[in-house]
Amino acid sequence: MRIRLSNKLSLFVIALVFSCVAMAQEPQFSQYMFNRMSYNPGYAGSSGSICAALMYRNQWLGLHLDAPNANAKAGSTPQDVLFTFDMPVKFLHGGLGLNVVKDMIGYHDNISASLDYAFRMFWGEGNLSAGAAVSLMSSKLDKESLTPEDPNDPVLSALGESATLIDAGVGIYYQVPGKYYVGVSVKNLLGAHSDEIMFTNARTAYAMGGFEYVPSSAPSVRIKPSALLKTDNLSYFQADLTCLIDYRNAFWGGLGYRVQDAVYALAGIHWKKLQVGVSYDFTTSRLGAYKFGRSKGSIELYMKFCFKVVVPRKPNTSYGNTIMLE
Repeated sequence: MRIRLSNKLSLFVIALVFSCVAMAQEPQFSQYMFNRMSYNPGYAGSSGSICAALMYRNQWLGLHLDAPNANAKAGSTPQDVLFTFDMPVKFLHGGLGLNVVKDMIGYHDNISASLDYAFRMFWGEGNLSAGAAVSLMSSKLDKESLTPEDPNDPVLSALGESATLIDAGVGIYYQVPGKYYVGVSVKNLLGAHSDEIMFTNARTAYAMGGFEYVPSSAPSVRIKPSALLKTDNLSYFQADLTCLIDYRNAFWGGLGYRVQDAVYALAGIHWKKLQVGVSYDFTTSRLGAYKFGRSKGSIELYMKFCFKVVVPRKPNTSYGNTIMLE
């Protein structure tokens, strides 16, 4: 059922649009534990395999947005597509990675790409890496859809339609494979800004971690709790808490909670070199269906393919003389 909330929801749309214009926030994903490199460049190459992943998120399904007036179009609820690729590079003593994100929200359509490098060294039981990223973003504003009641509105008339921003990020990541991982990072370190479309990249800090526990009574089962903490310019905070149960490294399921936003369920399978996962958010905020009949939740799809390239050793081209002389 699509509910038209012309007054309250139109105000929500307007607030959404101008919050996007003023300060661009990073996309959120419920399956964050499977795309750690998009949060922390220090992760690049840490799996020891060549990996490519694709993730799609459609947020607030069924939410009908009314336009501010009869001559305008309604903005888009958040929709995100993420592609990542990373690999270890031995002669660089670490790994390289690529993140490409298409983010649609309100009247903005953003595409960004970042190139990541991580320097890795053995430390204690595991390995420690320090990473850096350089990103390029193209942001487009659908200005034609922003038809104001006042054609001479000075704010909208001054807006441009597109801008290109360059930014950077850094991160530290530590892991003991098969046991635990922790990482801290900052994205949009430069806080790139465009006066033309009144668009600013929010400096976003992340802290993530997770561990694996194998019950002695069920060695085929791995319990995997994880957490992701996020803050934008120390003015907005968000926390995800998740627990997955993995069986024989073949399939998994679990539950997660995003504070003051959603409860979500996750499930997936691992077949040979391919992983496929899905998650569904049950909105618990004021937009949730159970309180106001608005959002029916959010859905997210995930796919990842990993493989290793094994270079055979060259055969010996010379041999020692084994003849013994008397």
